[in-house]
Order: sequence, then C-alpha cells, then structure tokens
Amino acid sequence: MNPAEKIQLILPELEKRYGYATTELHYRNPYELTVAVVLSAQCTDVRVNQTTPQFFERFPDFSSLAEVDPEEVLPYIASISYPNSKSQRLVQLARKVMEEYGGELPKDPETLQKLPGIGRKSANVISSVLWEAPVIAVDTHVFRVSRRLGLATGKTPEKVEEELTAVIPASYLGRAHHWLILFGRYHCKARKPACESCPFTKICDFYQKESASQTP
Repeated sequence: MNPAEKIQLILPELEKRYGYATTELHYRNPYELTVAVVLSAQCTDVRVNQTTPQFFERFPDFSSLAEVDPEEVLPYIASISYPNSKSQRLVQLARKVMEEYGGELPKDPETLQKLPGIGRKSANVISSVLWEAPVIAVDTHVFRVSRRLGLATGKTPEKVEEELTAVIPASYLGRAHHWLILFGRYHCKARKPACESCPFTKICDFYQKESASQTP
C-alpha cells in the first residue's frame, strides 16, 4: 500500500480519535503564539505554558519586548532550555517586527522565516494555527510517526514535509500536523510505542518489520 492509499485510512481514524486539535501552547494572540513557539524549541509545551504568564505580564506585545535588552528578558525564561540564546532571539524578533513590519506579524510562512528564531517548522506552525495556511510543520513526533507508518521515507524534516504535502489534502494539512503530534506524543512514543493498541498495525511499516524480526 502506497502513502496516498495509507493516508486515506489514517486521517479518518486520527480525526475520530482527536477531533478538533490545535497547539497545546497557551496563547491569546499572534504575538503570544510566536513567543511561545520560539520558547518551545527543544522544550516541552508544559514548561512553556508555566513560563509565559509572567513573561506576557511583563512584555505584553512586540512593542514592549522590542524596547528592552535581552538581559532583562533572561530572568523570565530562566527555566526554559537555552534561555540566553532565546532571550536574544526574542528581542531581535520583536525589534524586526516593529521596524520592518509595522508591529504586525507577517502571515506568509516564507516571510516569517526571515524573523530571528523562526525556522521553517516554527513558521509553518504559526501560519497554520493562526491563519490555517495549507502547510504542515514537521517536528520530531511528526517525523517519527510519518516514517514509521510509511507515509514518508525522507531523512530530513524538509523532505518529510514535502512527502506529506504531496499525499495529505491541503485542507487537512494543519489538522494532520496536530493529529500526528498527539499520536506520537501519547501513543506512538519514541522509546515504547503502544503497538498492541494501535489501529494502524496492518499498514505500519515499523510494526511489520518489528514483527518479522521477532518471528522464529
């Protein structure tokens, strides 16, 4: 079964399992989501959500963040991974948004990538969550699950993104991103996937290989 055929079986099951799904990061506007996404790099959403309330109280928008030095931001994100570099990137990002985009976050994923701290994955997350752009962000969960199921074979997130975009209908890309994240985070885990209760074992490349290797 090829990836296009598999996705026709996988998407309905994921939709039934998770329904409406969006980012687990807490935010109220484009500014807050952008900050949360930058902070979430190599850090858990839970930790980010514990950190951002005080951050947003002190720095409520791009304007206020752009006016300070990174040293003033650092204490508010000290519990986040790589706080030194992230404090610098956040201030640089805010200044660029204020100086080059009139304080408004760009909506185009390619333009978003020109902002400090925003890579391709982050840009796709922001644009799909905020504006339902037909893009899919490939994080570690999406990368792992897609390759295990046989939806993609690429060895880089960019290649996997290209393969998924080719087989997932555009209207489903944003939702599929969150479904695959949830499935990878809570079911198809990196170290111990729950294969015994997985609905996709019959079409999963990973499961089939594992089963074959254990056959006497």
